[in-house]
Amino acid sequence: MQWAEIRIHTTNEAVEPVSNLIHEAGASGLAIEDPLDLHLEHRDTYGEMYDLNPADYPQEGVYIKAYIPVDSFLEKTVQQIKEAVDDLTKYGINIGTNDIKINKLDEEDWATAWKKYYKPVQVSDRITIIPTWEEYEPDSNEQIIIELDPGMAFGTGTHPTTMLSIQALEKYIKKGDFVIDVGSGSGVLSIASAHLGAESVRAFDLDDVAVKSTLSNARLNRLEEKITAEPNNLLEGVHEHVNLIVSNILAEIIVKFTQDAWNNLIEGGLFITSGIIQSKKQLVVDKLQHDGFHILEINEMDDWLAIIAKKPG
Repeated sequence: MQWAEIRIHTTNEAVEPVSNLIHEAGASGLAIEDPLDLHLEHRDTYGEMYDLNPADYPQEGVYIKAYIPVDSFLEKTVQQIKEAVDDLTKYGINIGTNDIKINKLDEEDWATAWKKYYKPVQVSDRITIIPTWEEYEPDSNEQIIIELDPGMAFGTGTHPTTMLSIQALEKYIKKGDFVIDVGSGSGVLSIASAHLGAESVRAFDLDDVAVKSTLSNARLNRLEEKITAEPNNLLEGVHEHVNLIVSNILAEIIVKFTQDAWNNLIEGGLFITSGIIQSKKQLVVDKLQHDGFHILEINEMDDWLAIIAKKPG
């Protein structure tokens, strides 16, 4: 079988929505080539543990690569992806050039092409994420290893928004906490929460592929008894009393369910949000404060940030 490598040139702001659209089109092995990754020294000890080739990266914006089978529907699928990305401008998202290039690969080439992007990644003081096919020896007994199959759904741990989310979880989660993960993707934040001491995690995602991926990755990490996942539109119809809610989505989506997050948190509960580009910072801060949250801190990495908010009490 032949596979087509699709490369979309877009912006940092559009990474997550474009990635989700590509997955919905049936693509596999998604990878992000961000030139900011070439300058990781400001991330202290965190970041990818392998050499990057500057020639693979755009001078501005990012490349998103994914792989789909070559068949009679290829041209139509690519056109649908382009149109769906164009439609993101209706939501005020800067998509950049939205230039799409196609490169056909044999199955053997495809099988190794997308895996080269995924190596062990240290994302916080204690947590390292490794793809399932990589061998890795932890540096100490304190280190937490998350095994992940990144071919299933977006969220491999390499993106700044995921790193920021995990670093916030490591700082704030307490043993025995009950957690909700909104927009779980690959399940990496659910798994991190359980490893860090959460008693149970309820994961929600609108995409059935993401729900299956969360459950599969939970099993990989032997955490299926702590993590449940089900399809749901944000927190619609959810009525819980949890200690912490984490969501790495988009600013425009986060502001749609801040009131539902408030209603599902106990007094003193925390709402960790990420997927927020710098230009949308005030939008999220204003909405959180309007709904009663107190902003504890705002952490930044590259052009992205995470906001940790508290329900007073």
